Amino acid sequence: MAGRVIRESDLARVPWKNGGGTTAEVAAFPPGSSFDTFGWRVSMADVASDGPFSVFPGIDRTLIVVEGGGIELTVEGVPYRLDGPSAKLSFSGDDRTSGRLLSGPIRDLNVMTRRGQFRHRTRLLDSGVALVSEGTAAALLVALDGPVDVALDTTVHSLGPLDALVLDTMPDLIPLSGPGRAVLVEIAPADSAGEDAV
Repeated sequence: MAGRVIRESDLARVPWKNGGGTTAEVAAFPPGSSFDTFGWRVSMADVASDGPFSVFPGIDRTLIVVEGGGIELTVEGVPYRLDGPSAKLSFSGDDRTSGRLLSGPIRDLNVMTRRGQFRHRTRLLDSGVALVSEGTAAALLVALDGPVDVALDTTVHSLGPLDALVLDTMPDLIPLSGPGRAVLVEIAPADSAGEDAV
C-alpha cells in the first residue's frame, strides 16, 4: 500500500476561476485537468476579503475551514456560519455563493466532484484507525494540525499542518497516530454503492 506526501509549502497557487483570489491544487482527476474538465478536485484557498465565490455548474462541493476565525457563506440567499477550523458546508457549485469573513483571513479546503461522474465524502479524524468507505476509488488525508503520522505497510508518513497524503492504493483501514487531526477525503464513482456527499 503506497502513499504520496504533498507538502503544503510545495503547493503552487493559481488564480480563482473568477479571479478574486488564489487557490492551491492538492490533487485532481484526471491529472492536468482544468476547472472545466476535472472529474474531481481537492484544493486549498486563501480567503482574505469578503466577496462572491466562483460558480461551478454541475459540481458538488464541500468547503472546510482549516485555518482562521471562520466565514459565513451565503448560498442562494441563505446564510451558513462556519465558526473556525473544521467547520464545513456541502453545497452545489451551481448556487450563487458569497463569503463574509468572521474574524480575519481564512484558509479553506475545497473538495469538488462532477455530478453524475463522482461523489465525495469528508470526515474529521483523530488518532486511531479509520475504516475506508465501501466503493472508494481515491482518497487523501489532509492534516489540520500536526503532527499526524499515517502508517502504510512498513512506512510511516509524517504530516505537518496542511500537508496531504494521497493514497495510491486503497486500504481497508488507515491507522493514524499523533496529537493532530486530519480530514479524510473519499472519492467514489457516482454509480457506486455508499453514502452521498457530506
